[in-house]
Amino acid sequence: MINRKKEFIAESPKVIERALDAGYVPISALVEKKQIAGEAKCIIERLSEEQLNEILIYTAESDVLTQLTGFQLTRGMLCAMHRRDLPKVEDICKNVRRIAILENVMNPTNVGAIFRSAAALGIDAVLLTSGCSNPLYRRAIRVSMGNVFQVPWTVLPGGSYWPEQGIAALQELGFYTVAMALKEDSVPMDDPSLKTHEKLAILLGTEGDGLASDTIAETDATVLIPMTHGVDSLNVAAASAVAFWELAGRR
Repeated sequence: MINRKKEFIAESPKVIERALDAGYVPISALVEKKQIAGEAKCIIERLSEEQLNEILIYTAESDVLTQLTGFQLTRGMLCAMHRRDLPKVEDICKNVRRIAILENVMNPTNVGAIFRSAAALGIDAVLLTSGCSNPLYRRAIRVSMGNVFQVPWTVLPGGSYWPEQGIAALQELGFYTVAMALKEDSVPMDDPSLKTHEKLAILLGTEGDGLASDTIAETDATVLIPMTHGVDSLNVAAASAVAFWELAGRR
């Protein structure tokens, strides 16, 4: 489920730098001693004097940090940061061409990988149902290589809003909605007609079961990735990369 706590944890200097570039405000940091003069140096140097007076930076040797956190820090740095208020769906979908909607994608690794593919392959924004793992979960951020800070995203209203009202709202905003699903009447993903739509919303479902039947019924079309050797489907993160490459239309 989406976690609405007011802070999140970013891991590794590269990811923290992308969060700072996106305007997120740090609270405190945990740094391996050798990284103070190493990869964490550029992060510390970019902080203003005022920020350095307000931010607590804790240091220790790697084995101490591993015992403290329960895992080995990537590149020896963690940073607690303030969350920001999420934008409205209408605001995030304004003046964009290609968006992805994630329905109940619960694995943070998959969420992070989808965001990385979205950033790389021309997706303008990502919408998530409330049953998804939080994009600001530490592992999701790290797997995305900080691209959760680059791609605009928000969470769809809960309750009875999804799927009927939610998909209708996207259609009213001009999006042609396509469900990635295993159905006999699906359109092949390389069908040229899919790229003729000015605005396209690509829906991806939960691990294992995929999109709910009620969701599929509300969309404009169902799209299928052709398979060989008896394989029926791809992991949702892998499927997203294929779909974004083919449908984003940026090539």
